[in-house]
Amino acid sequence: PIISTPLEIPVARIPIWGEKASYGEKKLRRCAMNIGTAAQQSGLPPKTIRYYEDIGLLTADRAANGYRDYSSVDVHRLRFVQRSRSLGFSVEECRQLLSLYTDRNRASADVKAIATEKLGEIDRKIAELNGLRQILGHLVENCHGDARPECPIIDGLSGKSRDR
Repeated sequence: PIISTPLEIPVARIPIWGEKASYGEKKLRRCAMNIGTAAQQSGLPPKTIRYYEDIGLLTADRAANGYRDYSSVDVHRLRFVQRSRSLGFSVEECRQLLSLYTDRNRASADVKAIATEKLGEIDRKIAELNGLRQILGHLVENCHGDARPECPIIDGLSGKSRDR
């Protein structure tokens, strides 16, 4: 069974993109790691981390040698995005949620509105899947599944059952 654990959120405030970090925030960022270590700690493949960086969800520092340098704050952001994506949020919704995550003056109503909209989408998808299951179940139930060539499933997929 999969055990869900709450996100670990650092005590220090995470600076918003482009904002200068305070001394305490810089200290939190100091524990630099390469992409392999960040991938291991976040549970995301390096390719996904690079993609998130390419689309601007994350901005890693660069070491003197030009390699990406990730901090514990970056790993927390990656975990936040990973958890959000696993709940069905799109990349753009993750961008909004990350922005709200880093905004100390956010209204929880803004976060709830995004989550409520996603919940509605999930409910619509479930209803659609239940309808598909009902139709396919009906076709399977009416198919004899023997050596005869007549097959209500094929007829239903081809539209023949409606044409009659």
